[in-house]
Amino acid sequence: MTRRYTEEDQEHYERPRRHTRPRTKDRPSYDDAVDGTVVTVDRGRFTLAVDGVRVMAMKSRPLGRKGVVVGDRVRVVGDVSGAEGSLARIVEVADRATVLRRTADDDDPVERIVVANADQLVVVCALADPEPRPRLIDRALVAAYDAGMAPLLCLTKSDLADPESLLSTYRSLGVPWVVTHKGGNLDELRERLSDRTSVLVGHSGVGKSTLVNALVPEANREVGRVNAVTGRGRHTSTSAWMLELPGGGWIVDTPGIRSFGLAHVQPEHLIEAFPDLDEMTEDCPRGCTHGADEPECGLDEAIAEGQADPERVESFRRLLAARYDATAL
Repeated sequence: MTRRYTEEDQEHYERPRRHTRPRTKDRPSYDDAVDGTVVTVDRGRFTLAVDGVRVMAMKSRPLGRKGVVVGDRVRVVGDVSGAEGSLARIVEVADRATVLRRTADDDDPVERIVVANADQLVVVCALADPEPRPRLIDRALVAAYDAGMAPLLCLTKSDLADPESLLSTYRSLGVPWVVTHKGGNLDELRERLSDRTSVLVGHSGVGKSTLVNALVPEANREVGRVNAVTGRGRHTSTSAWMLELPGGGWIVDTPGIRSFGLAHVQPEHLIEAFPDLDEMTEDCPRGCTHGADEPECGLDEAIAEGQADPERVESFRRLLAARYDATAL
């Protein structure tokens, strides 16, 4: 049997084999890595805050498919000078204290992490122009409670409408709030944000970017206008951006949202955010969701016996219903 190739043919020679490097279990120690925080993400590149310097970085190969999001606390090696053209490598991502998630729709199985390690969710809602949408507020509150974050309701454009009608809806839930208007005093809001990491969410046009520019003057976030025909705002922020507050703390400006899916939220866990109500449901039948149509729910018994505030229970059940209402927005 003759060979296909002779010694004179190029194909005769043995080609290099793959995976010839001997494997090792030793991994780099990264003793020289420094700590940083992800402040924004753009097409696979990460801007980090490292000791007050903005550093551009990429994710190292050993991290594989592990996602890195705004707010992540990371370990970085390489050039962390922040000089133009420099590039560092993210080699470790610390465990997250909190994760704010949302899905595009209630039937979307893919969760999207909005931000990591924030401890306060600021729901920004305009009192007019555009009109307030309480169901978005409800859904954002559900997401905050599910993530273990403290909620704060920030009502803007109070010079155009009275905030009382909207505030009365959330008073029984114990949700703290601040009321602002363009050019007004923001001392109360600054106090609420001080020394915390807060995420601002809301529809386009409600004034998030205006607030950010007032709180962090050098931010220069683009401000949009509300369409007079549709009553909707135009997206001015295209990606989440984390900014350090002059008085201490961080805020995360997020793109305006028109949907806030809650497919990731387990409704039975929502009541755990309300310890007083949770205690009243200890004797509920198995499988009770604590909704208004549940028979023999402990919340109804607590109301009948005068142990629960009916308005607070009704407000909780409204949040619970928001989890199921895919057309709420």
